[in-house]
Amino acid sequence: MTVHRDPDPGTAGVPSAVITYETLFHRTETNPILTAADWPYPVHTVFNAGATLLRDGTTLLLCRVEDRTGRSHLCAARSNDGVRDWIIDPHPTFPADPENHPEELWGVEDPRITWVEELGRYAVAYTAFGKGGPGVSLALTEDFIHFERCGLVMQPDDKDAALLPRRIDGMYALVHRPIAEGGAHIWISYSPDLRSWGGHRMMLHARRGGWWDANKVGLSPPLIETTHGWLMLYHGVRYNPAGSLYRLGVALFDLENPAELLLRGDEWVFGPEAAYETHGDVNNVTFPCGYTVAPDGDTLNLYYGAADTCIAMATGSIREILDWLDRHGRIS
Repeated sequence: MTVHRDPDPGTAGVPSAVITYETLFHRTETNPILTAADWPYPVHTVFNAGATLLRDGTTLLLCRVEDRTGRSHLCAARSNDGVRDWIIDPHPTFPADPENHPEELWGVEDPRITWVEELGRYAVAYTAFGKGGPGVSLALTEDFIHFERCGLVMQPDDKDAALLPRRIDGMYALVHRPIAEGGAHIWISYSPDLRSWGGHRMMLHARRGGWWDANKVGLSPPLIETTHGWLMLYHGVRYNPAGSLYRLGVALFDLENPAELLLRGDEWVFGPEAAYETHGDVNNVTFPCGYTVAPDGDTLNLYYGAADTCIAMATGSIREILDWLDRHGRIS
């Protein structure tokens, strides 16, 4: 719980009210945990990392790395405790392949990782940036060394995608964020084979007016399956005269019908405050693409890009987030 005391304007210096809000995510003291200075080869910035726990308990981050051309590739970093002593691949783990995949001409960005038990492989959904704009591509891997590219599965402009870990009514399900005349909203689509997609339905709309998520919304890390439903952490963007603000909100969806919204919080729950989040290549950005869950099944380790410049980490409790949604959420 964070407490702010506001002085009564009529009684200078005398606090008359206590305003409280709940802190659901707590920054790691060693933030930022990864920067360009940690890389074993020359890079400009590292940010927006997908995350997973490998079977040996190692945390793997698949980091978006921007070089001095301005284009991005993906590089793996591994840590025993998920916070320090990172071992970083000496070369790009997943470079763009424009010769075979022209949709990757200008780089690959913002991976989200899902372990798919049925396939026995990790599914990496990422943004492929080509002449037509950003689109959603998929790749499958067992070891983050060898990858099977499935190619472009959602045409531009589309991004912020992650696969669900299991089928819904016999179909694979992909959450993504297309941009069309109707705005920038979060959708879900279905496929029998990870290649052909249909059954598109909107999951969460960007609100209008003065809301913190009024201009566009997008999936942050992959959905979290809980007994209460699919828990979504999503980013909302609000434009102001100084630029854009990227902050994090939460929503809950039905387990067997993920397009059905159960609860949505009105307030953001995490946003740029620390200097490494407010100042960088893109100011005022907290942008999670990955998380891991501790052995207790509740502690959430959230990995996020800060100001498009570095990678930071915050911890939270799935139980506390669901409780907050029960008290503060509504269908909206």
